[in-house]
Amino acid sequence: MNLPERLAAVEEIKQLKARYFRCMDTKDWVGLAAVFAPDALFDLRAVNSVRHPVSGKIDPPHADDTALHRGRDAILLMIRSALGTLISVHHGHTPEIEIIGDTAATGIWAMEDVIRSAPEAPPFHMRGYGHYHDTYEHLDTGWAIKTTAITRLLLDMD
Repeated sequence: MNLPERLAAVEEIKQLKARYFRCMDTKDWVGLAAVFAPDALFDLRAVNSVRHPVSGKIDPPHADDTALHRGRDAILLMIRSALGTLISVHHGHTPEIEIIGDTAATGIWAMEDVIRSAPEAPPFHMRGYGHYHDTYEHLDTGWAIKTTAITRLLLDMD
């Protein structure tokens, strides 16, 4: 892949991740499904764990493999179940995208998410900071998220 093709691929992946955030927060489930490869993997084992910046201790410990969601349908079911009745705002920043072949790429995105209960529900508020660690695959329909995992630097919950 030459330089212009690599730059175009990076831009397409940025657009893909932007659609992921927008579709998730606007509850556009059809649009959200389209960003994932059919056999995608969503790894949430570390989503609630934070590594202490000095000691390195992870608290709470990572979840087990039940926090792995395999396949587009399972991923959508998990996201709809987790966020369907909540208000969410997800931001991705400063992507580090590496094209590793004509049909493969990796990416790390700094992220911030805010999740709140709907006004009529019991109060809940969470704000998190961390990173998405992604791989991407170029399909006939364009770039898609192949794998994604969330790690946390900070998690504030009320």
